[in-house]
Amino acid sequence: MTVVVDISHRLGDFEVDARFESAGRLTALFGPSGSGKTTLINMIAGLIRPDKGRVEADGRVLVDTDAGLFVPKHKRRIGMVFQDARLFPHMSVASNLRYGRWFTPTAERYADINAVVDLLGIGPLLDRRPAKLSGGEKQRVAIGRALLASPRLLLMDEPLASLDEARKAEILPYIERLRDETKIPIVYVSHSITEVARLASDVVVVAQGKVAACGPTGAIMQRLDLLPAEERGEGGAVLDTAVLRHDEVFGMTVLGSAAGEIRVPLLATPVGAPVRIRIRARDVMIATEQPTGLSALNILPGTIVAIAPGEGPTVEIGIDCNGATVLARITEQSRQTLKLRLGRKVYAVIKTVSFDRANTSIGLPVEADG
Repeated sequence: MTVVVDISHRLGDFEVDARFESAGRLTALFGPSGSGKTTLINMIAGLIRPDKGRVEADGRVLVDTDAGLFVPKHKRRIGMVFQDARLFPHMSVASNLRYGRWFTPTAERYADINAVVDLLGIGPLLDRRPAKLSGGEKQRVAIGRALLASPRLLLMDEPLASLDEARKAEILPYIERLRDETKIPIVYVSHSITEVARLASDVVVVAQGKVAACGPTGAIMQRLDLLPAEERGEGGAVLDTAVLRHDEVFGMTVLGSAAGEIRVPLLATPVGAPVRIRIRARDVMIATEQPTGLSALNILPGTIVAIAPGEGPTVEIGIDCNGATVLARITEQSRQTLKLRLGRKVYAVIKTVSFDRANTSIGLPVEADG
């Protein structure tokens, strides 16, 4: 499904003027708080009528101000998951789930309650009331309720923002399953680069009410200049890999990528499974000769293809490793000492321990531009 948004809308002194098109399985609207992401998703949902423009989903026009068309929200067949679960406190989990089916004509219902319960792992919760659920459990139930409306499109507005790190870690694998095992396209609002790099197939960067960039996750994550200042330390390369083998002796998994073999902490996934990894620029060292005597196990040969000034005393170096670009953030002093220049052959060095759970994701391959 392709989502097309071309709208302008004013809320007080703030103006949203945004245009983007995405056919991704999970498209992230990414940007700092107050950038206009939630306003955009609310206009897709029909919760806000834009002053001017057009919204289209899978060839179906939802808004066209020039034609005077505005499809009411209850007729859009869009599922919505908010920051807070918004469950009915007086109803059991099972009753909350069934409520999602009420607004969909019987002939158009495709979601099976048993399949949704299994997908989200909420079978043991069906008889409980929301007050007896953790934050992560509530959000899984809210997702289930949205799915049981048999939506054509699922919108998720900062669904993990109110959760602590433990609850986020609990729910992220379920969102990955939702992305990979259903055919429902998702538009996902977030200000967290960790969530976006792990979940998104495509990213729309929103800043001050405008779209700053739009494209595959692998390409956008390399644009450190597009990231909010507080998130730039988390930026870098996103690579599409697959499991080659497991090293049970040392507790590691060997991944195959265009850049070469990469060792990460042991993953509970079969050989051949796709794995997305994020290599933060701050975790990459550069050597001008084949390194020896290092504790770091990942050494990728490549050629410098980009040098850009960073913040303060740093520079950002783009290294082409057999068609996959790895970014390194080093000091200008190091660049001059090593005589780094465009076209120079170098080695990107990454420690295995830098690939923690936040930087690895099992599932959807990334359409990186290399």
